[in-house]
Amino acid sequence: MTIDITSADDMTPAEWNALVERARYTDAMHQWEALAVIARRADSTVHRLVGYKGQEPVGVFPVFERRYGPITTVFSPPPGLRIVYLGPGLLNMDKLTQRKTERRQRAFIDGVLEWVDERVDPSYIHVRTAPGYPDVRPFVWNDCTVSPTYTYHVDITGPESALLDQFSRDARTNIRNAAATDYDVGERGPEAIDRIVEQVRSRYAAQAVPYDVTPSFVRELYEQTPDGTIRPFTCRLDGSFVGGILAVEFGDTIARWQGGVKPDVDSDFPINDVLDWEVLCAGRESGCTTYDLVGANTPRINRYKSKFGPELTPFYGIERASLLGSLAARMYRRRK
Repeated sequence: MTIDITSADDMTPAEWNALVERARYTDAMHQWEALAVIARRADSTVHRLVGYKGQEPVGVFPVFERRYGPITTVFSPPPGLRIVYLGPGLLNMDKLTQRKTERRQRAFIDGVLEWVDERVDPSYIHVRTAPGYPDVRPFVWNDCTVSPTYTYHVDITGPESALLDQFSRDARTNIRNAAATDYDVGERGPEAIDRIVEQVRSRYAAQAVPYDVTPSFVRELYEQTPDGTIRPFTCRLDGSFVGGILAVEFGDTIARWQGGVKPDVDSDFPINDVLDWEVLCAGRESGCTTYDLVGANTPRINRYKSKFGPELTPFYGIERASLLGSLAARMYRRRK
């Protein structure tokens, strides 16, 4: 089977976004506008690749090309900006038999990697898929190393009372008792972005963890992507900011992207429990069916996230490196 891989340079943003919206295993960062912002901030060139079987699109796969001295690299997503997922999205495969689906997926991934090798010739490739991406064997068959990693997904359909019942006892109690406190939790405008990002930066600095996300980067994503994509939520006690979460909404999922860190203030009020509940409820109101807690790989943090009754969901890191590219691999692991 032959799948033709082309760059979407001749497409309009609307045409690309229409494919992204139809595809499975895509998220907000696959959108044309988000890719453009990420490319500028990552000092890289984005290639928006589309696979076709005849005239029928079968997949989208944005990749970022960047040089580090003599080393040429390809990322999806690039490191340093805390973009969690990217990689391939698949179209027009739901009604195929398993045999035809596997052939088409393999031909698409083979074609993308061949395009990358011919046009870019990278020493290092790193891809991170969206949660639930079904078949990474074509990457293995192309001499890539594949590593599973995990996030938590919460099913947010059904009655609110049933959703609360699946939470741990302390989460239910915290959320129900919060009503007796004078607090203000809700979605804000772009003015909240700086406070949330700086709080996260401060928390990471206290742990000596690099954090390269800037308020200006998030504000640019907020301004350039469709309305309702980047959603800042904050919590205020006695009128003062005490915590926040930057949520990202796309399709049927609202994701807990940045924030929700340990609060700066010493308070018995369950700041993050109430923030997560507010984000979850806002997603329900806009028609989402899933709350992505974004990450389930840190035991200390997992103890918090698991109390919302989530389902463990895998996604994959995919890597291929030449001898020269092994240097880029070490750099990536420090900055991802």
